[in-house]
Amino acid sequence: MPVKIRLARHGRKRNAYYYIVAADSRAPRDGKFIERLGNYNPNTNPATIELNFDKALDWLQKGAQPTDTARAILSYKGVLMKKHLLDGVKKGAFDEATAEAKFNTWMAGKESKVQAKVDKLKSDKDSSASARLAEEKKINEDRAKAIAEKNAELAKEAAEAAKAAAAEATEEAPVAEATEEAPADEATEEKAE
Repeated sequence: MPVKIRLARHGRKRNAYYYIVAADSRAPRDGKFIERLGNYNPNTNPATIELNFDKALDWLQKGAQPTDTARAILSYKGVLMKKHLLDGVKKGAFDEATAEAKFNTWMAGKESKVQAKVDKLKSDKDSSASARLAEEKKINEDRAKAIAEKNAELAKEAAEAAKAAAAEATEEAPVAEATEEAPADEATEEKAE
């Protein structure tokens, strides 16, 4: 029975996540599998990979063949590196302690690269958020300035209108007195005749 280490798709449309499984190569993609080795979620940045390292290494040593994507995931997590070093120990190229030391230095370098990427993404996100906040503050200040200018113009127009109304009221008062006196004079003239 040829065993493959491959991905089994789960999740909803346009939001897939995968199980990393050891399965018979003749079985359907999402069908029966022998053992579940972990999860892979490509929707996060960086992708989230949870892998049972020992089980995956055991299946590789038994002869399971990973698919291309599964091979990339296993390489990323260091399973293929560990297998390579253990094969070197079997052949007598170096001892197990040296292999373990090489693997630990490789893993430390890999973890530092991943952490650097996570830190860079976080700093980029923070800087873009602060830039958006600064732009929004500038827009709000411009709006507040425009509103203040408009209110000042409206207040100036209202003051001018009040002055004009007061001036008209002072001008109308003597005219109204003059018009009231004229009919009274006419009435006295009519009586006199």
